[in-house]
Amino acid sequence: MKIKVLVTDDHQLFREGLVNLLFSAPDIEVIAQAKDGKDAIEKAKHYKPDVVLMDIGMPVMNGIEATGVLKTTMPDVKIVAVSMHSDWQYVKGILEAGADGYLLKNCTYRQLTDAIKSVYAGKKYLSEDITELVISGYLDPSKSVQDSYAELSEREKEIFILLAEGKSTREISDKLFISVKTVGTHKQNLLEKLSLKTTADIVKYAIKKGLIRLD
Repeated sequence: MKIKVLVTDDHQLFREGLVNLLFSAPDIEVIAQAKDGKDAIEKAKHYKPDVVLMDIGMPVMNGIEATGVLKTTMPDVKIVAVSMHSDWQYVKGILEAGADGYLLKNCTYRQLTDAIKSVYAGKKYLSEDITELVISGYLDPSKSVQDSYAELSEREKEIFILLAEGKSTREISDKLFISVKTVGTHKQNLLEKLSLKTTADIVKYAIKKGLIRLD
């Protein structure tokens, strides 16, 4: 019996490339494709895949959020992150959300099929470079947290502080003279970079790091 796979990525060319690549695998069958995290959840409920290949940075709902939802609603489904990001905060975020494996998008065909077969068999799968990153991150977690905020762009830091101070998306849009959609994009990016999920998490993070004060 073939392993049923759902491929999730917002870049159609890459997504279809994975589908074509897996077509030659005799024991793997791609049963559906999804263009973002929300779409992945809907497709997973409908098609019941064994394994979901999950990108992280996607519109509508990112891969970390989608993984958390899938692992809560469909705990038996296996999830392998396939991402361009090798930064600790992305790896940590999706593994803590429940992902069973993590690959970089420059992985080989053999690594991809090995990852799918490994997680389907109930094992964890991390590529060699990601394994080193995980070990390094857990050995020195404080350094990882400090570096995460430093990696934000100046605009992301500006929006982060305004969100932490309780400003709404519309208020930030008006203050910075940018669209509400642009604010939302920056917010999603900084949440991913800091491995946070909600605005409340932003406030707690800001207080902990001393970026804002409670009067």
